[in-house]
Order: sequence, then structure tokens, then C-alpha cells
Amino acid sequence: MTKRTKRAIIWSVVGVLIAIAGLAAYYFIAVYNQVDNFQKEGENSPFYNVQPPEAQIPEPPKWEGTERVNILLMGVDARGLKKGEVPRSDTMLVASIDPVSKKGYLFSIMRDTYTKIPEYGKDRINTAITHGPNTAMQAVSDLLGIPIQYYVYTDFQGFIALVDAVGGVDFYVEKDMKYSSKADNHEYDIDLKEGQQHLDGTTALQYVRFRHDAMSDFTRTERQRNFLKAFASKMKSTTAIMSLPSILEKVNPYIDTNLSVNDMWKLATVGYDSQIIASEQIPPMSLLIEQNIGGSDVLGVRSEEELKAYVQEVLNKTTEVPEDSSTNTTNTDTGNSSEKTSTDTPSSSEP
Repeated sequence: MTKRTKRAIIWSVVGVLIAIAGLAAYYFIAVYNQVDNFQKEGENSPFYNVQPPEAQIPEPPKWEGTERVNILLMGVDARGLKKGEVPRSDTMLVASIDPVSKKGYLFSIMRDTYTKIPEYGKDRINTAITHGPNTAMQAVSDLLGIPIQYYVYTDFQGFIALVDAVGGVDFYVEKDMKYSSKADNHEYDIDLKEGQQHLDGTTALQYVRFRHDAMSDFTRTERQRNFLKAFASKMKSTTAIMSLPSILEKVNPYIDTNLSVNDMWKLATVGYDSQIIASEQIPPMSLLIEQNIGGSDVLGVRSEEELKAYVQEVLNKTTEVPEDSSTNTTNTDTGNSSEKTSTDTPSSSEP
């Protein structure tokens, strides 16, 4: 091999390495820029009109990266609201990840759960976010007995954009689902057929919103947990990882969070290697009491201490276990195996 040939090979290798380094730099800079904009400030924040006593609520605890991290995920229905108005949360989930054991846990909080809202007395848990994210995190922390370090907040459009950005999710729809609403000119009608299918953002939103069956919100929250697990698996794919800058750019306008860039890098590292082994409803059926407070139907908790103990029991599980069959949407009929059709005008409690 001549010196000229050797030099050509060396420069070719160097060129390839420079190109790879350049692409890697572009990738991480693009991701950083998008993630850095997730924390909205001033009038860009959906909570800029929230008044004290939100300011009196303590800041959430810091996560050092070695202890369990708990993240409150909130989805809202902002239809018909003006800028600056904060709707009640339509969906509340807590994702809990242990960075040591690499185990993940999901808790769906029933939105009508009647509990203490810091500085505001007792009310439905879904009202907490209207007083700001710190109030919502503290209310959930007090209910579950675990620290909530972070929140992620989005609306219908954000959910649609996120699912579309990853190319949709292959998912089994356990039964026909149909719902029609004149209130929003049928923009959010639900019409799904039973079977394995590819859900885009719009049809995925239909699936996680559907509640017009015998078990209403009980089966809806389970559907949400099941879909979130499928979505998390999709996000771990090589295609999704390589498309991360584009995904983040598309969802950025719809996301608000207190996660910093460094927090997200630590969380991404932990989350990628973690496995969701438990997915539960809060409060569980054994601790749930149906009540009427001030003329409104709410869900009470039989014992707050027993609920906290139940949460710890779930978090101590080390192997994957099947969900409680009393709310299983895949294997248990919810009272009507045929297509469920509903046509009405939804109130504020509708999906």
C-alpha cells in the first residue's frame, strides 16, 4: 500500500468521523433547543393568570437522579376557553420510576376524587390545576403519600400532535366505541371499531377519551394507562429516537413542564432502560366510596392512610402483575359487548 493510498484512507476515516460528530452535535443541539422551550414563561405560560395562594405553595422537591422520581401527567380539555383560562384536568396520571431497579409504575387518578386541595379546602382533584401546577402536585402528593417532583401539562391538540409525531401507535381496540357531540360541531366525535389497528393522533384521542360504557371513567382510566404503555414502547424505537428533534418541535407549542433540560436528560436515560410493571387506579375499588357532596356526585376515599399504604404496596412490586380484573377493558365485558352509541351535549364533566 502506497503512502498516498494510506493518506487517502486516513482522510476518508477522518471525514466520516467529522460527519458523524457534526450530525451528533446537530442532533443534541436541536433536542436541547426544543426541550429548553418546554418551560413556558410570562404570557407563554398557561398559568400566567393564576393568582396567589399558588405562590404560597412550597416548591416541589428536587430530584437528584438516584432516588425514585414521580411525574404528574395532566391532560386538559381547553375547548371554548380564552387565553389565560385554566381548565380542569381531564386526565391525571402519575408515572413513578425507580432509577435503581429500573422499574416503572403508572397510577391513574380518578378525576372526581374528592380530596384536600392545598389552601382551597376539599374539592374534586381535577380542580387543583386551576390553581396552578404546584397546587396540583401538592394535592396529588398529599393524596398518594409520595413526593411529586415534576409535572407535564398538555391539551387535546398536544396529545394529537405527539401521537402523530411518532407516526401513530399499533394498538388493539377492545370493542366498538361510538360517541357524538353537537356541542363542538362533532370535531371530537368518537367512532372506533373493535380490532387491531393503527391509531393516529385523532383516533388515539378518541380511544383514551371514550367513557360511555357501563364502567364510565373506571375503564377509561385503564384504557389511558394501557395506551400510554404502548406509546412508551413506541418511543423507545430507533426510528422515534432518531426523529426526536422533529417530534419535540411539533409538540413544543402544546407542552408546559417544570422539567429542566438536565432533568430531561437524566429522566430519558432512566426511562429508556425501565420497564412498566404495574398500572393501577387511584383510588382502587376497595377504597372507593361514592358520595354526594353539595348535590354533586364525587368519589371519596374510605381511608387516606390505607390508600397511602396501597400505593407503597404497588411501588414495592418487583415483577409485572396483571391488572385488577374488575376494571380490565380487554378481557372483561363492561356490561355491553355491542357497540355503545351516545349522542348528546356534554357538560363540564363529559370527556
